[in-house]
Amino acid sequence: MKSIHNGWYVLYVKCHHERKVFDMLGYLSIKAFLPTIQVQSARTDRKKSIQKLLFPSYVFVKINSSLDFYKTLSVNGACMYIRFGMEYAKVSDEEMRKIELLLLNNDVTEVETHVEEFSVGDFKTISYGSLKGLECEVLNTNNTNKIVVRIDSLQKNITATIPSYYLQN
Repeated sequence: MKSIHNGWYVLYVKCHHERKVFDMLGYLSIKAFLPTIQVQSARTDRKKSIQKLLFPSYVFVKINSSLDFYKTLSVNGACMYIRFGMEYAKVSDEEMRKIELLLLNNDVTEVETHVEEFSVGDFKTISYGSLKGLECEVLNTNNTNKIVVRIDSLQKNITATIPSYYLQN
């Protein structure tokens, strides 16, 4: 296993403990990021807008020292850092910026995450809006343009619906 370097790491936490861990990390002065999306809950009598976790059981943690790395594991609800083989999953600053931009853009709707790989569609570059420059794969589903943004360090895909005019020809 390689040594710990400064950067963003993915902390795996107990189910339904994400917000508690996130708050406790803030109390410990450790920078953390908990991506959420606003969705309509499926209630029988009414619709309610709620915040849903984009990556359940994951909290992104900005590590500045080995002490920070191990201090986060002492938080109640924190289990372990995500690893792929012997390497800890480290998320680049650019990938973190892309996730933040995706979540801040009001024109992007129906945001979901997927573990499966996509093999169909054209690869495009978004040429308009706050997601400008983002590489994506177009999926033609129900006559709606959807993009898939690959976050390599997490081995997941993020799917979102964006206006077709955002895509470069």
